[in-house]
Amino acid sequence: MIHPVIAELSKQYAGKLKFFKLNTDNSPSIATQYGIRSIPTIIIFVKGEKKDAVIGAVPKSTLNSQH
Repeated sequence: MIHPVIAELSKQYAGKLKFFKLNTDNSPSIATQYGIRSIPTIIIFVKGEKKDAVIGAVPKSTLNSQH
């Protein structure tokens, strides 16, 4: 499960990065807008623009290398 990894990263990067969780069942239009087809999907935004996406449960080290 990816939630514990995201929780750790949220603490590690507090004040530098923001993390949000979206339930795609409750917000299908947002999932469509960003092309989310698999869960989990982590989308990285820079200044409001989608810059990258990580699909699937990946290790913390992979996510650390994305920022």
